[in-house]
Amino acid sequence: MKKFVSILLAAIMALSLCLTATAEGGTYDVKIWVAENAKELTEKQIADFNANNEFGFTFNATVEAVSEADAATQMITDVEAGGDIFCFAQDQFARLVQARALDALGVKASETVAANNDASTVAAATSGDTLYAYPLTSDNGYFMYYDKSVIPDEDVDSLEKLIADCEAAQKYFAFEQQTSAWYLASFFFATGCKSDWTTDDDGNFISVNDTFDSPAGLIAVKGMKKLVDSPFHLSAGGADQFNQNAAVLVSGTWDFEAVKSILGDNMGVTDLPSFEVDGTEYHLGSFSGCKLMGVKPQVDEMKGAAIHKLAQYLTGEKCQMERFEALSWGPSNLADQASEAVQANPGLAALIAQAPYSVPQGQIHGSWWDIAKVIGEDVKAATDEAGLQQALDNYYEKIASLFKLDNNALLFVGAWNGWNNADDTDTYYLKDGTLTLDVPESDYMGGRIVMPGDWGTDKGFAQVTVGAELIKDLGADNPDNNIVFAEPGNYTITWDGAAITIVKN
Repeated sequence: MKKFVSILLAAIMALSLCLTATAEGGTYDVKIWVAENAKELTEKQIADFNANNEFGFTFNATVEAVSEADAATQMITDVEAGGDIFCFAQDQFARLVQARALDALGVKASETVAANNDASTVAAATSGDTLYAYPLTSDNGYFMYYDKSVIPDEDVDSLEKLIADCEAAQKYFAFEQQTSAWYLASFFFATGCKSDWTTDDDGNFISVNDTFDSPAGLIAVKGMKKLVDSPFHLSAGGADQFNQNAAVLVSGTWDFEAVKSILGDNMGVTDLPSFEVDGTEYHLGSFSGCKLMGVKPQVDEMKGAAIHKLAQYLTGEKCQMERFEALSWGPSNLADQASEAVQANPGLAALIAQAPYSVPQGQIHGSWWDIAKVIGEDVKAATDEAGLQQALDNYYEKIASLFKLDNNALLFVGAWNGWNNADDTDTYYLKDGTLTLDVPESDYMGGRIVMPGDWGTDKGFAQVTVGAELIKDLGADNPDNNIVFAEPGNYTITWDGAAITIVKN
């Protein structure tokens, strides 16, 4: 019996020492990137986590202001120097997966995130079958603002009536059609068209199911033509359009306060209208988007696990509601979305009303945005139905060509090839990591090395280790990390997987 007690005491002492070591090892230094207006609130939320979490973790956090638009570029350029936790716009997701800048969620975390957030944000954070990020918001969609002194409330559901009201008042209908594929897609989604892109687990695009060039797509461009042919259509965005003689603006929550300050009590906010073709009405669709929070892969697995716990907390129900209350960010958390406070917000209420007609913005090939944007110009130029069909045919040919690109080699895109990141010739590809390039005389003799069809900025000026004297150092004037040659000539460029060498021949 004494021997058993001695063994038991020894085991208890060993367990105590283990628990002490775990507690002492539960303090971590982390760098966190959030939007500037969220910095102070994030610091408070981390302090709350430190004081109340059940895991014994404590974080010495340095919270830095890095916008969601810039975070991905900075991470891809130097993952090691990037934030341990960082927030980014969903359209940057594929680039970050490809750059190995995102640490995949574990099984339990994935289950929790999928159960508690709306399906579109979960899809936006998924590549293949793997969840790589935490949904942060679900408010990056669009709806309609209008001037009640010009537009009767009873007309807001009809595109044709809205156009007529604007023309009668000689006021603009501001809806980007020739300048943004993001907005232009609205007409196609209205008729059931889709452009669904498939990526593998590494974030590489492997196929697309695109039905824009179809009978439904032809109906879409017939509706679009009604708008773009109006002399009072304006392919522009931003709340200031109401100061520039606009009566209708298609935009999002980011313009809410500015529109309200301009229109005051005359501000109307609602979902998008319907258009009519051949006796059938089609409610305009939209993209629904979000912001995500990522965790950088960690060398220390224990630290990585702890950081994931913090990220899960920062994107949970409590913290999302705090951001809504302080910053008016639209939550992705389902419980928060159902709250009275969120439902009472006019901008978010319009998004919720538009939601049944919206399409989650999944992973989309980087070249698609430029390819699809051209549809608006082609539709405006068309003089008959054959011209509208040709606009769709031209679009489809460009989409199909993307999968003919040589994805086994990098492309040096720049002034020399008209900045064509979907170049299907062999001239500007780094076969086996090497390219001989003729740089012609031009105002801007710059470019960058990318995956075909991509605009990644992780292989550019900052990665040049040999031949730096041959290129210009533009400092802060080079946010895209471009390589800008000092003079024209013939150069040999080599990429070894980590650095770029440039030699003038």
